[in-house]
Amino acid sequence: MSATCHFRFDQARVLVVGASRAGIGAAIARAFQDAGASVAITGAEPAPAPQDQGRFAYTQLDVTDLVAVTDLAARTDRLDILINCAAITARGEEMAPAFFEHVVNVNLHGTFRTAQAFLPQLKAAKGVLINVASMYASFGSPRNPAYGASKAAVAQLTKSLAIAWAPDGVRVNAVAPGFIVTEQSARSRTDPAHVAAVAARTPMGRWGQPEDIAAPVLFLCSDAAGFMTGTCLAIDGGYSVV
Repeated sequence: MSATCHFRFDQARVLVVGASRAGIGAAIARAFQDAGASVAITGAEPAPAPQDQGRFAYTQLDVTDLVAVTDLAARTDRLDILINCAAITARGEEMAPAFFEHVVNVNLHGTFRTAQAFLPQLKAAKGVLINVASMYASFGSPRNPAYGASKAAVAQLTKSLAIAWAPDGVRVNAVAPGFIVTEQSARSRTDPAHVAAVAARTPMGRWGQPEDIAAPVLFLCSDAAGFMTGTCLAIDGGYSVV
């Protein structure tokens, strides 16, 4: 089902942080644009993926750089919806203390930096913030300990910001994707046994696609979810309930 079947965002201004590669952020950006929104994206790379070059206003952004984040916010006069999707992971490498710290800096502190920087615009619009957590917010990740810890913290941060910002009319929710076919997961998908094990455990019998995440995000940002805040929505094909 198309993400635009039931939801329109004409005149809305949307920023997707972390959408330069083939993955969840880019799929969310395309879905919002197809639903009528004016969409800008950021990424760590000098340019977005080839299929998205020229499609969106693009800013190269290091979410660990507070000056860069606040500068982008200062240059943004209006924002209705902020999607925090920037994240890194490296399966099997995250026990190294320096890298562990870097993953948490990007995934958790980066999420908070951008949320805080764009709060004035979200307050003015009575807008919506969506953070991207993970199913690893709910259970252990022995090959990705920094990623799991950071995403659990993102889920908790979402709850806290939802309470703090509700008086300003800002709704804050999160999504928790399962195993999704993205550029970020490409390395893990080189292991046939891992790919097969994921599909076998997942009740829906497959890996997810980025578009599977985009549609629920549009729902959470729509008036249909107007009484939802502080929620972390699992989108994992049932993996986390087995």
